[in-house]
Amino acid sequence: MSTAVRRTQEHMSHDVFLPKETVELRRRARDSVARHLAPVAREIGTREESAESFPWEAFRGLASDGLFAVPFGADHGGGLEFPMLGTCTVAEEIAYESSSMAGVYDGQCILVPSTLRHASPQLQERLIPDLVSGRQAFAFATTEPETSSDLTAERLGTWAEETAEGYVVNGRKRWITNSVVAGWVSMLVRAGRDGSRAHMLLIDLSSPGVRIGTPDLKLGHRGQITADIVLEDVEVPRANVLGEPGRGMAVALSSLVRGRIGIGAAGVGVAQGALDLAVHRLQTREVFGRPLGAMQHWQFQMAQRATELECARSLYQKAAMLLDTGDATAEPEAAMAKAYGTRLANDLVREAIQIHGALGFARQVGETGESVRLEEMYRDAKILEIFEGANELQQWIIARRLLGREITG
Repeated sequence: MSTAVRRTQEHMSHDVFLPKETVELRRRARDSVARHLAPVAREIGTREESAESFPWEAFRGLASDGLFAVPFGADHGGGLEFPMLGTCTVAEEIAYESSSMAGVYDGQCILVPSTLRHASPQLQERLIPDLVSGRQAFAFATTEPETSSDLTAERLGTWAEETAEGYVVNGRKRWITNSVVAGWVSMLVRAGRDGSRAHMLLIDLSSPGVRIGTPDLKLGHRGQITADIVLEDVEVPRANVLGEPGRGMAVALSSLVRGRIGIGAAGVGVAQGALDLAVHRLQTREVFGRPLGAMQHWQFQMAQRATELECARSLYQKAAMLLDTGDATAEPEAAMAKAYGTRLANDLVREAIQIHGALGFARQVGETGESVRLEEMYRDAKILEIFEGANELQQWIIARRLLGREITG
């Protein structure tokens, strides 16, 4: 984002209740993003997806500043008292410059670490250093062509047959972030072809029988490269089960609750970026001899959005803190944070485009080269309402807790 655009967060939002470690981490993350991500963020957001276009330079740059270590203990370079809150704070800062890179970070540093907590000490010692350093990308796979938000063991078409040594896996996973470059994937599979339970398995993607599909070409989030993972008689050692055999659904759902908070934080980062661009335009664009911001409609609208942004940020921070303090009831707060923050991102980007007029709609003005990247932000924002549980699912989760399962089903 242009340095001429002031961050309204600096004078509108106050970290009254945040731990000092989180405030300091935000400062470090913002500096890291400015150095490693911001200079290449526009290229990441516009180039077509391919294995060769994975943003390794920015990815490893962020890792080199310790941002991938945040969810882990001190033995792996982390050691924060509130790691989930810290990880989500980093996700917000990344999303301010690149929503798609925040999606990459969510997979690498929220979803996968949530599953590695259930791995054996030997696997953890082998793999976590590669994750923290950015030497390897990791993937998380639950979604399939015929199941995504409606995640149950009976719906899964990827299954694992038990053998004397472990499991043989067959099936297909879809929309898998980082799959084109990942070394390992945490994958949810059905326990047997017709089973009613599921395993979470850690699978080496260099194993015989694994094929990574062609990268998907998407409307937005082009830096978050996705592709199918196809498995044909892939052998997985018994030691690679994450958690208890047959209890993989619990591991997956716990990870997704955390991921939803991270995506809520990413929505806040996108919304903050859009608000800053909108405010800058309202202050500097003259219409009928006055600044555009002199129009009361936009004054009231931006005041409302600034209030909503503060609410969205508080929601994800509260949800993350609940998990960090061991509260197992964070599910409704996670759903609220995800649905509210991502809807706000879409609303604010759309309004920022309206405020910029044709300049907001343009990728670039041909004669002058001007660009405010709102076209990219608009393409990126929509997926935030869809992945890691569509927002309609989040509303159902909230209603289920509010009204009771006997009413909502």
